[in-house]
Amino acid sequence: MQANRSRGTKPEKILARELWCRGCRYRLNMKGVPGTPDICFKGRKVAVFVDGEFWHGRDWENAKLRIKSRRDYWWPKIERNIRHDHEVDYQLAELGWRVVRFWDSQVQHDVAGCADAVENLLRDEQLEHLHRVYSYDTRYEEPALQAAESDPDCLGLLSEW
Repeated sequence: MQANRSRGTKPEKILARELWCRGCRYRLNMKGVPGTPDICFKGRKVAVFVDGEFWHGRDWENAKLRIKSRRDYWWPKIERNIRHDHEVDYQLAELGWRVVRFWDSQVQHDVAGCADAVENLLRDEQLEHLHRVYSYDTRYEEPALQAAESDPDCLGLLSEW
């Protein structure tokens, strides 16, 4: 069990390398963010997790039946991991973050698809950010335009231009 790593796993490195080659810049295992995301885009508030299938309970209802030894240890441990993942997702959502979770086999079989999903999320987040920054209330501009058009003196000045 000592050989099992909590960070820097092969699937994490594969996905990180693919995102880096596509020009996405990120931080690895940011401690200040809840859950310590494997890949973190802090400015865009996007957290990416690459979860191990055994440790995070993929298809848990069927997978737990395959555990033959020390069930009294493994079942609560993995169920605790599943609950922790849900709590981290909730905490990040409350802070305005978007969370993407991939299974390690998913990354190994289709790294391009996983990277596409992250890029699409980053693009959507960038567009929402731009709309928030550059949106303004047009209610204050329209009356000024209407007043200038209805004022005969202003129309005369506008026609001279």
